Amino acid sequence: MTRLTHLDEAGAAHMVDVGGKAPTAREAVATGRIRMAPDALIALREGSGPKGDALATARIAGIMAAKRTGELIPLCHPLALDRVAVDFTFEAESIRVTAMAALTGKTGVEMEALTAATVALLTLYDMAKAIDKRMILEDVRLLHKRGGKSGIWSFDSPD
Repeated sequence: MTRLTHLDEAGAAHMVDVGGKAPTAREAVATGRIRMAPDALIALREGSGPKGDALATARIAGIMAAKRTGELIPLCHPLALDRVAVDFTFEAESIRVTAMAALTGKTGVEMEALTAATVALLTLYDMAKAIDKRMILEDVRLLHKRGGKSGIWSFDSPD
């Protein structure tokens, strides 16, 4: 059985030592979606919601969150990210968020991509809650990662 990397031999939590690792190019892509009522979806698509341009606000919130992941998630390393992108796709009853984080470094950026996607979704909720309080955040997951000793991993490929 694989042991959890954030636990030492005695089972105590610790930050993983990446000091001896060589920097490599790393990238991660995460996604999630928010389902909502048709009137909320229209307002977000048109930028006519009560709080203004929700997509622009959510994009900035996601990028800012990725940059602060080390402060938000215990034991995550603070990272100097090279790039963060947050994009939106309108679906039939939802908006899908896709977030990408990249750097050249000693540890992966999966948590940064997941944090960016999740905070962008939360921001969309906040921006549209006056229209629809029953919105549902769902399907948040890592889609793809590359770099480091484990190489390339994809959600759709067998482990």
